[in-house]
Amino acid sequence: MIHGLTTASAALLDRLSHSIQQHPKHITAAVAALLLTGGGGAFAVASFAPDPADMPVRMVSYPVESLAENLVLGQLDAPGFSLFRSEQVRSSDTPESLLQRLGVADPAAAAFLRGDNTVRQNMLGRTGRVVSAETTDDHRLVRLTARWVPDDSGNFRRLIVERTGEKFGARVETAKLTTNSRLAGGVINSSLFAATDASNIPDAVAVQMAELFSGNIDFRRSLRKGDRFSVVYETLEADGEPLSSGRVLSAEFVNNSKTHQAIWFQESGASKGAYYTLDGESMRRAYLTSPVEFSRVTSGFKMRMHPILKTWRAHLGTDFAAPTGTPVRTVGDGVVEFSGVQNGFGNVVFVKHRNQHVTVYAHLSRIDVRQGQSVEQGQTLGAVGSTGWATGPHLHFEFRVNGQHQDPQTIVAASEAAAPVSAAGRPAFERLASNMRIQLSAAALIEQASAD
Repeated sequence: MIHGLTTASAALLDRLSHSIQQHPKHITAAVAALLLTGGGGAFAVASFAPDPADMPVRMVSYPVESLAENLVLGQLDAPGFSLFRSEQVRSSDTPESLLQRLGVADPAAAAFLRGDNTVRQNMLGRTGRVVSAETTDDHRLVRLTARWVPDDSGNFRRLIVERTGEKFGARVETAKLTTNSRLAGGVINSSLFAATDASNIPDAVAVQMAELFSGNIDFRRSLRKGDRFSVVYETLEADGEPLSSGRVLSAEFVNNSKTHQAIWFQESGASKGAYYTLDGESMRRAYLTSPVEFSRVTSGFKMRMHPILKTWRAHLGTDFAAPTGTPVRTVGDGVVEFSGVQNGFGNVVFVKHRNQHVTVYAHLSRIDVRQGQSVEQGQTLGAVGSTGWATGPHLHFEFRVNGQHQDPQTIVAASEAAAPVSAAGRPAFERLASNMRIQLSAAALIEQASAD
C-alpha cells in the first residue's frame, strides 16, 4: 500500500517537472495571478481597519529650559562694522559740508577740523584734493585721510586725522607715488574732449593725444563722427588710489578710416625719450604745430580788418584764443633773442632757431625766460595775456625766415622729422611695440564693449 503511494507520488512529481519545463510562461502567469489575488484579499482585509480620525488623541508636553535664561538680549555684543567713502574737496567747503558729503555725523570731528592749523593749511580750501573717511556704523569719524601731489619729486603727501579715544590728532606724512598704466578707448560723436569725458579719460591725457597726432589730424576741422581712439597711459597712484595721470605710453587714432599710431620709447643711454610710430619712425618734427596746447585759431596768416586800427591790412601771424595765464611754449629748440616790452606787441619773446628762423610770441601776461637763454622745444616762455595792442587775451604768434614773415602752418608742415629708432635700439623697441599692440587691441575691445 505504502509502496504504491510512493510510486504514484514520484510519478506525479515527474509529470509536474516535465510540465514546468515545457510551459514555463504559463506557470509564471499562474503564480503571478495567485499573488495578485492574495494581495487583493489583503487589501480588502486592510480596508476594514478603524479610521485614524476616529481614534482618541492625547497631548503630551514637556518643559524645556531656555539656553539664554537670565540673559537680556540687549546686553549681547553685536558685531560692529566700518563705513568708507571718498570725495574731493571743494573751494566752498566748510568742515560740516565736507563731512556731510562723506557721510559723517560727528560734531566733535567737525569742531576739530575747524580749529586745527594742520587741517586748515593742507585740506580746507584746497580744491580737488581727494579725501576718504572711515566711520563707525553710527557715522562717527574714525579716520580721515587726504592725499595730494605737491611737486614733481615723485612723492605725495598724506594728511591723517585720527580718533584716539574721544580725542582727535592730525599729522602729515610723505610717501612715494606708484606708477601704473590704464587702458581706455572712445568714439567721437561731437568732439575729442566729449569723447574722452564719456570714457573717463583725464583731460591731460586728451591734450597729449591731440598734441601727439596734431601733425596728422586737424582736431579743429577734420574729426568725423565715428572716428575712434585707443590709449594706454600712466597713472600716478597713492595708496592704490589714482591722484593724477602721467605720460601717454601708446595711442591709436582712426580718423576718416585712416589709422595713426604712436608709442613712447627711450633709447638706452638717451637723456629723454620720444614718440615714434609703431614702425620706428620719429613723430617729432623740428617745430610744434602750436605754441599753445590745443587752443583755437581766431585769426590766421591772411588779410584782415585790424581790430584796433580799423584798416584793411595783412595779418602777418596767427592768433590763438586762450584764457589769461595759459602757458605759452617755444615751438622749437633755440636761443631767446629778445625778452621784454616792444610797441604793440606788449610783453614779447623772440626765439632764434637754426637756418635763420625766428619765432615771435606776443601780448604775454608774463615772461619766464631771459635774453640769451637756451630753450628746448616745448619749454614754457611765459603766459597768454592782453598786453600791447590787444582787444582781449590771446597769443599772437609769428614765424620769420631771413626776416620775412611766413605762414607758421606752412613752415611746420614742411619741417623735417627727427631720426628714427637706431639700429642698436631696434630689438628693445620691437619688444615694446609688440606689447603695446596687444594693449591697444585690448583698449579697443574695452571701448567696443562699453559702446555695446
